Amino acid sequence: MLIHPLITDTVTLSALCDRLKTVDFVTVDTEFMRENTFFPDLCLLQIAGGGEAAAIDPKAPGIDLAPLLKLLVEDDVLKVFHAAGQDLEIIYNLTGKTPSPLFDTQVAAMALGQGEQVSYTNLVQSYLGVAVDKGARFTDWARRPLNDRQIDYAIGDVTYLAQLFPKMVDKLRSTGRGAWLDDEMARVCDPATYANDPETAWLRLRVPSRKPEVLGRLKALAAWREREAKSKDVPRGRIVKDETLGDLAATAPKSQADLAKVRGLSAAWASNDIGRRLMRALEEAEPMAAADMPTREVARPGLSTEGALIADLLKLLLKIRAKEANVAPKLIARGDELDAIAGGVRDGLVVLGGWRYDVFGKDALALIDGRLGFTVKAGRLTMTSTAA
Repeated sequence: MLIHPLITDTVTLSALCDRLKTVDFVTVDTEFMRENTFFPDLCLLQIAGGGEAAAIDPKAPGIDLAPLLKLLVEDDVLKVFHAAGQDLEIIYNLTGKTPSPLFDTQVAAMALGQGEQVSYTNLVQSYLGVAVDKGARFTDWARRPLNDRQIDYAIGDVTYLAQLFPKMVDKLRSTGRGAWLDDEMARVCDPATYANDPETAWLRLRVPSRKPEVLGRLKALAAWREREAKSKDVPRGRIVKDETLGDLAATAPKSQADLAKVRGLSAAWASNDIGRRLMRALEEAEPMAAADMPTREVARPGLSTEGALIADLLKLLLKIRAKEANVAPKLIARGDELDAIAGGVRDGLVVLGGWRYDVFGKDALALIDGRLGFTVKAGRLTMTSTAA
């Protein structure tokens, strides 16, 4: 494979992208830093395809990434990633779009029975018999200049991925499981997955109460923190930590002076501008509407105690059927779907259609209807049909 020197100019990058948009697929990876920022700081982008590979320096003076971003989000060439989530977040932040068509080798590994979060290193070892050198993994990628070892390490991720991808595709074809990936790939490349909407930021927090007024304040405070963190480009926790937001929502300080008494806030909050903005968010908060109230975490959505037990039995059945099919349980069904089935939902569930129904869904319904039961034979837990 032809390995290019580090690309630092637009002309060379544009020529590379012109060649790559004609190949069958490209493999893509990024190196970034986000310890001190709200948005991931893109430091390097690696790409391989058509027998050549390169690392592109987005921090090079004067470089324009437009040709590369067009290749990733507009051109028809297939883009191959491993564990694409954070890479796609970066591309979405730059373009408002996500790469498509897309193939994620970590998702593919789920369909091939290699676990739910198999590492890139383990996949390369499994398929190529190569032990990847991860010595440069903790590099400060924002520091310049990058040395040859760092660049070689970064490019290695896409060159090995270019060898790995065809082998995984062959295995998917031989097992007839290519179509099993469609729903999960669609979820991975859905732009909504990467949009940071301040109005939904509260959903990432643990709900401290079921009171509408407390939840309304939590929603308002989470949205306020999201905007503050974005505007300053700092991690959310640098503004206010999650547990402090929960305390503020629960106790609702009556004045800005009271902020000095809140654990996790300094005395300066009693008089500074950010404290005034926080109080404004609290004052404008309204009780959460009934339609927006979250489901219960402990009892689980709409489930009685018996329903929660049924959901636990479904989880056990899922583990059994996933093991038999040699596929990651998460690819078949998620916990909220099992809770929905246990709660009587039958419409609109992905798990009750297509291959998921054949592998698990029909047995899940049979278990609930009493037509399937657990038994132990020769010390092994198995499923047996029972009289209707």
